[in-house]
Amino acid sequence: MAESETAEHRAERRERAGKSPGETFQATLEQMVPGADVTRIEPADADGDRMDANEIAAFDAVFLTGSPLHVYEDAPEVRRQIAFMREVFASGVPSFGSCAGLQVAVAAAGGRVREMPERMEAAIGRRIVATEEGRDHPLLAGRTPAWDTASIHTDEVEELPADATLLASNGATRVQAAEIRCGAGVFWGVQYHPELAPGEIASAIRAQAASLVEAGLASDEAAVERRAELLDRIHRDPDDHAARWELGVDAEFAQEDRRRLEIANFIAAIPTLRGERKSAG
Repeated sequence: MAESETAEHRAERRERAGKSPGETFQATLEQMVPGADVTRIEPADADGDRMDANEIAAFDAVFLTGSPLHVYEDAPEVRRQIAFMREVFASGVPSFGSCAGLQVAVAAAGGRVREMPERMEAAIGRRIVATEEGRDHPLLAGRTPAWDTASIHTDEVEELPADATLLASNGATRVQAAEIRCGAGVFWGVQYHPELAPGEIASAIRAQAASLVEAGLASDEAAVERRAELLDRIHRDPDDHAARWELGVDAEFAQEDRRRLEIANFIAAIPTLRGERKSAG
């Protein structure tokens, strides 16, 4: 589990939400796979973990978290994170990432990421639809024809790397899910957050209330708080149909197993993806 945030960002999120993104993702994995041995590392930090391809090859899979990191900025923490992802690709170990995790993989494989030209996508990513390739891809197996999901980001993939497949899009962001093949490795990623519960999204939009108003997504900070309260209600009770109706979401967003579907699909595919690596070797 590779944290994409800096130490400062991790501390801020622990203060606000109780866990860093990596700690949240680790808890999700340990809940989904009882007995899983998860090692959390911090490759973006100046004094963080430095792992080469041979060391990474000892793991079954690598997960990358979301973060406020902007991968188009030439900053030391960005360079370290991209260098780590290139080692992941070189190792041949299957990898999965959400939000900034997808963007890091795109940059490491030669694609481009940019600031979203219009508005940020916040709280709920609406009407995500699989591409023709995505409809038959195991990452999205079991998804409905269109779905809503937890989402909060101001950056997006501008151009996928050469050996990549676009799997899903929506009206806000063209690249909502993708497969990237680079060197010996394969990466599956999504722009949204299947690892986050509604209460965690509520915490995130409360922290960014002023930015949401400035971006024109909310009329005022009270409107952000009303939405956060509805998310908290669904977090407490996924069958709160009144809250689901007011937010305009269904079970794909409210139910934990549906929300985490891409993670479950990746975990199920790890033996096959590792088999591909051995065959190629």
